[in-house]
Amino acid sequence: MAIIQTLTNAANAVLHPASLTESLHVITFALLGAAVVLVTFVSIERAIFYAVNLRQARKLEKLLAKSGPNGSFPKSPSVLSGVFGSAVADMLAVRSASSERLAQEDVAQTIFIRSRARFTQHLWMLDTVITAAPLLGLLGTIFGIIDTFVALAQAGISDPAAVSAGIGTALFATAAGIGTALYGLLFNNTFQEVVLRLSDHLKLVLIAAGMDPLIGTQASAK
Repeated sequence: MAIIQTLTNAANAVLHPASLTESLHVITFALLGAAVVLVTFVSIERAIFYAVNLRQARKLEKLLAKSGPNGSFPKSPSVLSGVFGSAVADMLAVRSASSERLAQEDVAQTIFIRSRARFTQHLWMLDTVITAAPLLGLLGTIFGIIDTFVALAQAGISDPAAVSAGIGTALFATAAGIGTALYGLLFNNTFQEVVLRLSDHLKLVLIAAGMDPLIGTQASAK
């Protein structure tokens, strides 16, 4: 019952601020709520993006393996779309325009850097939430403690109920900040692992797309 009463008093303090510190406390909770929404939105967008590109990477790897260095690669828009499709299209264009291996490697590195930037896009938002959320929760705790002391000073008495409400609200802000950071950390760590997998797939696709047809001809002749 005491815990429920503390949470009830904390919720009332958040919903009905009566002082500047309580207003700042409300802003703290609002920012934490916005951070949760941001993490959710970015996570959904990145999850869909990564799933689509992983499927496309496996598809292109199979097509490149079937076509071989001397085979004909299908150049339909559906195949050469997206991050991996664009990388393969650029690599095939370079391979047909220049037979110099060094030039192809330079272009492959450029394509890899440009494509990998799209894999890490928006992840900085998760990093920001992970770093800022605990500090924001701590700031809310400070505001809650200040508001508690102000309330006690104005009342002129040591009211245990007022102390419990203020401390409860303050600790709730800290818990909310840590919880928000853990929520973002879960998705961020998962996406970092996916980025590594996508980068490996991209390297394999670029290597397969940049194979010199003369190498395959010489190998088959031997």
